[in-house]
Amino acid sequence: MAVIPIRITGDPILHSPALPVAEIDDELRTLVADMFETMDEAPGVGLAAPQVGVPLRLFVYGWADDDDVLHRGVAINPTLWLSPLPVGELDEDTESEGCLSFPGERFPLRRAERAILQATDLDGAEYEVHADGWLARIFQHEYDHLDGVLYVDRLTHPYGKAALKTQRKNSWGVPGLSWLPGRDHLEE
Repeated sequence: MAVIPIRITGDPILHSPALPVAEIDDELRTLVADMFETMDEAPGVGLAAPQVGVPLRLFVYGWADDDDVLHRGVAINPTLWLSPLPVGELDEDTESEGCLSFPGERFPLRRAERAILQATDLDGAEYEVHADGWLARIFQHEYDHLDGVLYVDRLTHPYGKAALKTQRKNSWGVPGLSWLPGRDHLEE
């Protein structure tokens, strides 16, 4: 297993829809193991294949809830069903999220409170997870990556404006930027 560099916003692979996984083989199993190691080292709660430069429809996730139940898995060729978005003002404490491809920043974003994830695992078995709260948010965030959408693309005013300012300040938004978890600097 190895830690893989994570692409930063602006890299074309992050802004393009990913392709379906055609075959589950040893190469894919190695990629998934490397993605778990990278996610854990970052640390993060999810990581999509496009974030590590692979244009495939798969993501990994790992998060422990308030009861210390670990939700960890891989979603290959997923589909996602969502409840309607709640209405009202954004709560900066409970609705903020971050992204390993927009590192070190957090902004509030409205997400559906419930989601149903249907996907295939590494054994080729189909499965379904009914999620709410933070796990539903993780699924939505990672699924967006598979469609070429970063969470900062969905931010409303004034948060979208703040994200653009952060992007400019860090000279992000151009192809070729990445960072390697476990190191303090971005790589080109």
